[in-house]
Amino acid sequence: MQTPEGGEAAIDPLELYASGIDTSDYVARVAPLIRQVLPSRGHLLDIGAGGGQLGASLRMSGAEWTAVEPSPTMLARLGRLPAPPQVIPVEWTEARLPAGGFDTVLAANMPAPLTSASEFLARCRAWTRASIVWVVPAQNGPRGLCLAGCLPREWHGEDETPGVDIVLGQLPPASHPEVVLKSSWCFSLHVRSVPAIATYLAGRLGWDGEDPRRPALAAHLSAAAEAVDDGFRLTVPRESAILVWGAR
Repeated sequence: MQTPEGGEAAIDPLELYASGIDTSDYVARVAPLIRQVLPSRGHLLDIGAGGGQLGASLRMSGAEWTAVEPSPTMLARLGRLPAPPQVIPVEWTEARLPAGGFDTVLAANMPAPLTSASEFLARCRAWTRASIVWVVPAQNGPRGLCLAGCLPREWHGEDETPGVDIVLGQLPPASHPEVVLKSSWCFSLHVRSVPAIATYLAGRLGWDGEDPRRPALAAHLSAAAEAVDDGFRLTVPRESAILVWGAR
């Protein structure tokens, strides 16, 4: 992502994350595992589709792809895809979808499995006639703020419990997925200006303009950044758990 020279207000957090997924190996690492478990995915319902990178990779030729996505920024991204999905621009809690209307329900890197696992699983089961796939964080580290994994724990202050442990802990054993796979990948974000991304992160962390940690944050990111032709690259090791119900 070519970040502007301005402060944190100039950077959209969803677009920042989506641009990092564009330049990461996330889809290349995760999608083959899903295809292996679900070689036939049929009509795909993509809940919280984001930029559509994973959904587009899993869409089967000749099959429909429906995306539930409320963010205007992500809706614009989805609309620019060569073969965009049918879009329902609401939160999943507001989606009115046909019972058993989809062969596969996909939910990747969205909050619902971590915050409302049982309720969300019941909704997914109502919508599918075959399979459910959730992709959730599995690294023992931060999972919220974009690039928090570049920062010391005392700066980001996030719970570092693996997200998959939180999800499975909310579900009774009888509701656990039939298949759990894990995939390591690397979040790789291209930026034009390291100081600009440091200013953005400081704002997201709630540090005021005079916070003495701001110069240290900029120096920390500068040391971690790799120079590339069009700017700099910041990378964060990640791990995802792929949870599958109705494997076939």
